[in-house]
Amino acid sequence: MEKRKVACVIIGAMGRMGQRLCQLSAASDDVVLAGGTESLQSGCVGKTIKELMGLGDGSQRLVEKLEDMPEPFDAVIDFTFPLVSMETARFCARSGKAAVIGSTGFTPEQAAELKELSRDFPCICAPNMSMGVNTLFKIVADVARILHEGFDVEVVEMHHRHKKDAPSGTAMHIAGILAQSYGWSLDGAGVYARRGITGERRRDEIGIQTLRGGDVVGEHTVMFVGTGERIELVHRAQSRDCFAQGALHAAKWLMHQPAGMYDMQDMLGLRDAVA
Repeated sequence: MEKRKVACVIIGAMGRMGQRLCQLSAASDDVVLAGGTESLQSGCVGKTIKELMGLGDGSQRLVEKLEDMPEPFDAVIDFTFPLVSMETARFCARSGKAAVIGSTGFTPEQAAELKELSRDFPCICAPNMSMGVNTLFKIVADVARILHEGFDVEVVEMHHRHKKDAPSGTAMHIAGILAQSYGWSLDGAGVYARRGITGERRRDEIGIQTLRGGDVVGEHTVMFVGTGERIELVHRAQSRDCFAQGALHAAKWLMHQPAGMYDMQDMLGLRDAVA
């Protein structure tokens, strides 16, 4: 029996991540590119993905709203912005469609609403869809438990000049893992800037520093700094493919899950390691 492919709609299909998701979906053996959405201001609404990117058979169109999709589909993949992603989640709650959400920068209120909405549809929402980064999360938790005493910890992230939020969602997730491992509150431990006479570094600090420039896809470094020694854990994304491929794997995995909120740790079987 031939395996059924997962039909995916890409939100913000003409963005940097959106275009790569379209390309990889169209080339996948397990996923069908069903169409995409874009804003009216883009000038692309109503056009086919074949016209715009040379992909598909000409039936896949860009629409403004998911309700306007002419083709049937199973899941949506959204790497846009919180306001757009909240509309995606509300649609999925009404329709029961699966959603993979890689947007970052949600407010606490938006995150709470998203979790409530996911009671009605299967959703993976993660600050980073890379398999490598999610492995890094586990390693960070393991090292933090071992090197609790006598080591200071700093998180440094760098992204391209166009990134809207800072620090990155991935850096904040790493900081959250560290805080939980140490039994600290991130609200009290997180230090996001140092300037002037700051005094000595507190023992219960987690430094989280942001760099922006050029076309850097994404780099995260976690430093455990002791007396006379230092461990650095580094992940460098060399292209957006690692995020896009992770999202496609997530969409396929969601087809076999009940409604609820998941992340990449669930998909990779690492939940106990970093919870």
